[in-house]
Amino acid sequence: MKQNNTKTMESGVSQTPLLEIKGLKHYYDAGQRGVPAVDGVDLTLYPGEIVGIVGESGCGKSTVVRSLMGLIDSSSAKRIAGQAVFEGRDIFQMNEKELCKNRGKKIAMIFQNPLSALDPVYTVGDQIVEMILLHEAVSRAEAREKAMKLLSQVNIPSPEVRIDQYPHEMSGGMQQRIMIAIALACSPDILIADEPTTALDVTIQAQILALIKELRDKLGIAVILITHNMGVVAAVCDRMMVMYGGVVVEEGSCREIFAAPRHPYTKGLLAAIPSIEEDKEELYTIPGQVPVLEPPVESCRFVSRCQYAQKECLSAEPALIRENGHGCRCFRWQEVQKFQKEDAVLADE
Repeated sequence: MKQNNTKTMESGVSQTPLLEIKGLKHYYDAGQRGVPAVDGVDLTLYPGEIVGIVGESGCGKSTVVRSLMGLIDSSSAKRIAGQAVFEGRDIFQMNEKELCKNRGKKIAMIFQNPLSALDPVYTVGDQIVEMILLHEAVSRAEAREKAMKLLSQVNIPSPEVRIDQYPHEMSGGMQQRIMIAIALACSPDILIADEPTTALDVTIQAQILALIKELRDKLGIAVILITHNMGVVAAVCDRMMVMYGGVVVEEGSCREIFAAPRHPYTKGLLAAIPSIEEDKEELYTIPGQVPVLEPPVESCRFVSRCQYAQKECLSAEPALIRENGHGCRCFRWQEVQKFQKEDAVLADE
C-alpha cells in the first residue's frame, strides 16, 4: 500500500509534501564495494517547516543535501538509488540545464563557509545582482534595487554602503547574511542551510538562527538545516532527523525527541550538550568514532559505541520503526527509554 504523506496541521488544514526524498543511496569510491555515505535515507519536507538533520561529521548529513543540489563530484561518488520528488518531478532525473534552472530559483543553499563561497574579486552587490539576472528577466538597475532590499531584509546596516563593498571588508556574521541574501534573491521554495553558524561566535550564531526563523515566518519558505549542534536544532527546528553511519537512526518532532530520545546515539548527543546548571570537570563524549562501513552492513551501525548493545545487535541491522510519527532504528529503544527514566530519578535524589 502506498504511504500517504499528507499531513494535517494544528489549524486543521492538510498539507501535501513540498519535497519527498525516498531511498537515497550515495556511495563514495573507496574500498572494494564503495563506502555508503548515504544508505537508504527518506526525507519529507512540508511547506513552511524547518527540518534539522543532525549528527557527527561523516554521518552523511551534507551528502543528502549536496546530492539534492547536484553538487557532488560524480568522478568520486555516485548515487545508486533513490528519488527526490519536487513539484511532481524527480530531481535526480533532471539534466544539468534543468538543475541549473532549479538551483537558486526553486531550491537555494547557504554554505557553511561564506568566505570561501563568496567571490573575493566582486562586490557583494554584484554577486546578488548576478543571481537575480541569472533567473529573472529584469534590467541590471532593477536587479540592483532588489539587491538593496534583500540586504535590508537580512538586517545588513547601511545597505547603500555595503552593496559596493567586498566580502573581506565584512565580519563573518555579515558575510553569512550576504549568503542568505543571495539564497533569497529569487524567492526559493526551499532553503538549505549547511552548518550556517560554523566559526561564528555564540552571539552571532543566535542572530543568524533568529534571522532564518524570521524569514521562514515572513516568507513561508521551508528550510532544511544541517548541523552537528543539538542546541541549534532546539532553537529553530520543528522536526529533526538524527543520522549515523549513512542512515537515519531517529526522527520525529524536536519536542518529542528532546523530551524522550529513543536511540542510544541521540541520547549520547543530548548528554554531550554543555549545561551551566551542572558542575562537571569534564564534558561527556560518546566513546569511539564514526566507523567507515562497507556493504553489506550486517549489524547495528552504532554497535561498537553503544553501551546497551547485546548479541542481537551484532547479528542484524535494525529497521527504522515509526510509531505515532516518531521513528527509531534500535532493537532496544523501549529499554533505553526505561534506563533514561531511571537515570533521571537517580540524578534527582
